[in-house]
Amino acid sequence: MADFVVTNWFGDLVSHAQAVAEANSAADVVNVLKNPAQYPSPVRAVGANHSTTPCAVVNGGTILKMSGMNKILDISNNTVTAEAGALYIDVAQALEKQKLQFYVNTEIGNLSVGSAACCGTKDSSMPGEFGQVGSYVSRIKMALPSGDFLVVTDDQPELMQQVRSSYGTFGIVCEATFRVRPIQPMAVRHQTFTLDEFIQKLPSLKAGSESIMFYVFPFDNLITVEFRKYDPSASGDPNRVIWPLRNYLWATAGPAVCANAEKDLADKTVRYGVIDGFNKLWRWKLENLIQSGNTIATDQIIRYPPTGGVSRYTFSLWAFPAATYPAVLRACFQFCQQYYQQNGYRVNMLFVGYSVAKDQSSLLSYSYDGDMMTIDPVSTGNPGWDQFLAAYNQFSSGQGGVPLFNQTNGITPAMAQKALGGRLKTFAAARQAYDPEGRLLNDYFRNILGN
Repeated sequence: MADFVVTNWFGDLVSHAQAVAEANSAADVVNVLKNPAQYPSPVRAVGANHSTTPCAVVNGGTILKMSGMNKILDISNNTVTAEAGALYIDVAQALEKQKLQFYVNTEIGNLSVGSAACCGTKDSSMPGEFGQVGSYVSRIKMALPSGDFLVVTDDQPELMQQVRSSYGTFGIVCEATFRVRPIQPMAVRHQTFTLDEFIQKLPSLKAGSESIMFYVFPFDNLITVEFRKYDPSASGDPNRVIWPLRNYLWATAGPAVCANAEKDLADKTVRYGVIDGFNKLWRWKLENLIQSGNTIATDQIIRYPPTGGVSRYTFSLWAFPAATYPAVLRACFQFCQQYYQQNGYRVNMLFVGYSVAKDQSSLLSYSYDGDMMTIDPVSTGNPGWDQFLAAYNQFSSGQGGVPLFNQTNGITPAMAQKALGGRLKTFAAARQAYDPEGRLLNDYFRNILGN
């Protein structure tokens, strides 16, 4: 049996596939699905493969690479249609030339259109808007395991709700249409709070006219909040410098500093002194440099290298009800500090958090039942990361957290069932109707869904 080794972007999740296919057209996708002898099950489609869970891992099956399907097919009527392998940042930059932008300008620009249409994403919700990319998908064309095409639109709200969170288990997305909007100037500012100050001010922060995202430092007892809002009255040329600076510090310099400290400094006190010093510098730059009343939202999106290098990092996500978030955040600080005391391990970057509005656009939405706020550890994958995640998953599930199937590694079926309840059963039944033979169902989803 052939053994094609395929890894995710970070390099910690490995597929041992019996076949690897590259799709350059929808016909190529159908050919793979209709030829199980040549392309054995399960078939999992991948774009840039940035997921941090085994959602795209196969052993003995087929990896279908979608990056060759990267055409932007249409920009008109405040929508954009693109093939599934097109990168989000490429589409965003094409929109900018038409003076348009996505509603959700999520950080990872290597997100593929196919993944954006049917998988979980995150970004802090702008006032009155959603924070999940797929919520603005209005049409999806997918190839079913039968080889037939299925087109789903907003005119089929129940099916669209299911498909937006199908993770490639109903069919393989070939193209998708997103609602977009005219570019508006966006203001950004940062402010740092102690944990107590943040908890005290959180109700007013959430009630304000700005989106809030936060950088969380459990070992400094600090939270730096990023405030964003659209300001149509802003005049003059936009600031095109600060977001690239933020992106460089966040996605290149930060991970490299932390990884090198982990590699070169054996003494934990010295190592984390260096990392805490970098975090202090990071907070200062956010507060003093990443400030402007006129920026372009598209500039937030980061183009990562094709594979993770010296600046690679990984992360996880848990979302918590906004009402209980202050208590959960305080408990999280205590959990991290106690875990370090007992096990000698701490996350070697920081945590981030997003405030995400209630959103029932997808069946498995993590903010389906109300406004949510996340606590997401970020790491270069330093030794002990996997063990920490196992403990953090237990903590988060116990606090009423909701995971994402493509961004929360190590969750158990019990955790998924507790978080999603009857919606998970509804999803499993709907999925079965479109893929009765399990052509698209890998071990990860088979386990989560109890099939």
